[in-house]
Amino acid sequence: MTHIPGKNDFWFLPLGGSGEIGMNLNLYGHDGQWLMVDLGVTFGDRFGIDVITPDPEFIVTHREHLVGLVLTHAHEDHIGAIPYLWPLLRCPIYATKFTAEIVRQKIKELPWSKEVKIIEVPLSGELKIGKFLVEYITLTHSIPEPNALAIATPLGTVMHTGDWKIDPAPLVGEATDTDRLMDWGEQGILALVCDSTNVFTKGTAGSEETVRDELFKQIGAQKGRRIIVACFASNLARVETSILTAKSHGRKVCLVGRSLHKMVDAAQKVGYLKDIPPFIDEDTAMKLPPEEVMIISTGSQGEPRAALSRIAADAHPFIKLDHRDVVFFSSRVIPGNERSINLLQNNLTRKGVGIITSHDEDIHVSGHPARDELMQMYEWIKPKVLIPVHGELRHMTEHAKLGLSCGIPKAVVPENGSLIRLDEHNPTIMDYVTAGRLGYDGSRMVPMVSTMLSERGKLASNGAIFVSLVLDREGGLECEPTLTLLGLTVGGEEQERMERDILRCIKSCIHNGYQNLETLQEEIRINIRRATNSWIGKKAPTEIHIIQV
Repeated sequence: MTHIPGKNDFWFLPLGGSGEIGMNLNLYGHDGQWLMVDLGVTFGDRFGIDVITPDPEFIVTHREHLVGLVLTHAHEDHIGAIPYLWPLLRCPIYATKFTAEIVRQKIKELPWSKEVKIIEVPLSGELKIGKFLVEYITLTHSIPEPNALAIATPLGTVMHTGDWKIDPAPLVGEATDTDRLMDWGEQGILALVCDSTNVFTKGTAGSEETVRDELFKQIGAQKGRRIIVACFASNLARVETSILTAKSHGRKVCLVGRSLHKMVDAAQKVGYLKDIPPFIDEDTAMKLPPEEVMIISTGSQGEPRAALSRIAADAHPFIKLDHRDVVFFSSRVIPGNERSINLLQNNLTRKGVGIITSHDEDIHVSGHPARDELMQMYEWIKPKVLIPVHGELRHMTEHAKLGLSCGIPKAVVPENGSLIRLDEHNPTIMDYVTAGRLGYDGSRMVPMVSTMLSERGKLASNGAIFVSLVLDREGGLECEPTLTLLGLTVGGEEQERMERDILRCIKSCIHNGYQNLETLQEEIRINIRRATNSWIGKKAPTEIHIIQV
């Protein structure tokens, strides 16, 4: 089928963020045009890949039909792919003031940054982008200026929530614009495309005000100790909570982590975090008495290069922790990060550092809606169709069940690449398009299913053997072979024994005769792999290079 929507078509197509948490990229199609909502990343830690983005092949192929990129908010899983993928898209970017400032910071050192057209949208603003009428509706989350998008066409309106929760007392930014949500519910919403992250959580996500009260109490109890609060740099509500709590207890605040400094600078530049005292630097923080200092640090997920991991490993140039310090982990554990967080906390414990987590005290609340909040959104919006996104398959399936049980007539559970027809009577997945992942490798983007990464995996698991042979005209050895064994032995006698046995394999294959160099090469490779399997229980990847003189 053609993938250019007609005048009587209204389509939804996720290329990232459906069937996974993070890496959001969503497309809406109508009347010959595509509108993109968000362009995010997820993070990798395997085989040299640190950043993973959606594969934009589909929309790059149809780039002349792409009218713009609309951003819901400034979290990395919604904007982080812009520095990597925008040159392939070259479309205008629409964002509210804070999000626009974060995007400018992210791209300012890139050679094409001046080519990017960023259009700032006021809070509650409305604008025409091609054939789409888009209205920003203020919600609450853990970062300033999170927005739902009412995306209107003559065929109906979609409410795309982005990330949100209902916080009756937000500490940063405006409260949820419930009046406008209810207005849209009365006007009629064709489909609700909605955050599924916390669908298994009963009740509500909780308010940042609760965290502030608990942090105030817990920090007050840490007499004579230096406080370190570990949180996401992008959680400005938590950063402000920590700063004001420190101020109440007479503590000066030091920010540690480049991303944290950037986020705070951007917030202050556009008018947030106004009433906070000046920060102290890292050197000053270590010279003051512990009870006079709070350090706010990145690295709550145990990221190896983040500030807190470097501090725990004694690799930070200024910050050194000991038994006089206590670390508050004011964040959730992202699934998949358990191992790195445990390693970090063990390293801190080894130093005698105290650790307090959200399992111990109420020092974290989620930024995503729990079941009661989802049901409240259904009541406000009254959608005819529910499309769960921003979750693994189990989250989205449960979200669909919840919506149907609350009276929403139809629900469609997508996966990345599902081309969905938005129709109140028969919303369906019409087709599947290319959807995958790209990894940032050095200075290039590579498919995450590439042979290259598969080879790296084999090398990481099994080591490798490289053999170089020089043969004379008669086919005998001109000189002793050169061997390189990587990741196979612990050295010493084991290395020497393995090298001797490999040389015997090589000489035996040559002595037995061969038809041509290709057959000799393969015979040596097979025999060496058999030998390594008998020695260490692994068939190491083996490369044989032969030169005949």
